[in-house]
Amino acid sequence: MDGSVHTPKTSEDTWSVAGRTFRSRLIIGTGKYKDYAQNAAAAEAAGAEIVTVALRRVNLSDPSQPMLVDHVKPDRFTFLPNTAGCFTGEDAVRTLRLAREAGGWDLVKLEVLSNTKHLLPDMEETLRALKLLIADGFQVMVYCSDDPVYAKKLEDAGAAAIMPAAAPIGSGRGIQNFLNLGLIIEQSSVPVLVDAGVGTASDAVLAMEMGCDAVLMNTAIAEARDPIRMAVAMKHAVIAGREAFLAGRMPKRMYGDPSSPLAGLI
Repeated sequence: MDGSVHTPKTSEDTWSVAGRTFRSRLIIGTGKYKDYAQNAAAAEAAGAEIVTVALRRVNLSDPSQPMLVDHVKPDRFTFLPNTAGCFTGEDAVRTLRLAREAGGWDLVKLEVLSNTKHLLPDMEETLRALKLLIADGFQVMVYCSDDPVYAKKLEDAGAAAIMPAAAPIGSGRGIQNFLNLGLIIEQSSVPVLVDAGVGTASDAVLAMEMGCDAVLMNTAIAEARDPIRMAVAMKHAVIAGREAFLAGRMPKRMYGDPSSPLAGLI
């Protein structure tokens, strides 16, 4: 025995969105992998329960071509259809109506991008699209900029989760604005997930240490030299960051503070 006191967990640490409860706080995408088999292996290695699916880029219905659902099984993972590649609210609504007809999915991820190389969201159009989708009966997790003002508008409009970008999609630069992300977490009563810009495990740890409910990533795993190993690393990073957040970090100090007391020295 080491003499330390270990406090047992009294309940499982889960999170919920739109009435659905999950254990894993790591969501992964279904793009950029070598093939669907590698994508499925990465999802398993990550311990993911949710995979986000770009409806305009993934084959879900043509049996003459490789199909995502033959590898990433809908009975194993919660599919989160998204509107990647949409630039207007009407495009987003049309795309997600097709998803609902094809698979019965009503929990969805909204992306309405600005038509620029940085791929950041058009927030005015995103808010408009959100209202259209909610009026149509969807439960909507929203990809957004790290703007606390717009994040609050999205929540007030009925967003099921707020998903600010850490950095531009696929950039791998990690969290660029800790202040704004912290403000969004502080003010939100719905889940907050970092979505886009994660590059490596330390980025995921930082997001979770700040108090994010989960992290969504695609390129960081898919474009790693070894995607399966990176998926494992991200799984542990999200767990470690969450545990550190729950534990409560020590205060930062200006000066040193000795681990052993200076009084009573021989």
